[in-house]
Amino acid sequence: QVQLVESGGGLVQPGGSLRLSCAASGIIFSINAMGWYRQAPGKQRELVATMPSGVSTVYADSVKGRFTISRDNAKNTVYLQMNSLKPEDTAVYYCNAVLKIQIGGPHSNYWGQGTQVTVSS
Repeated sequence: QVQLVESGGGLVQPGGSLRLSCAASGIIFSINAMGWYRQAPGKQRELVATMPSGVSTVYADSVKGRFTISRDNAKNTVYLQMNSLKPEDTAVYYCNAVLKIQIGGPHSNYWGQGTQVTVSS
């Protein structure tokens, strides 16, 4: 069974920083991409950042220059360093992975349970 385990969410003041972590565990043959999405109340889930294997990362315009995504491929882990946080960054953040569990099998989408990030004074 594949599981994405997230950590690092919490409450922070505007201008502060948080670092999110997400580790994929279980039987994994390969990971094509890992990234982060978020969903604020009353809004659709949106891409924050994604890091496909072997190609350039992609950031939402709203977080460019403030957030940094990174991957530790040996640990099947993705991180999101969030700096200069704003109240509008408040959302549930979801880890995402596109991976295969066996050779020749399909790439499938997996999601973490979500972690709350609240930016408030």
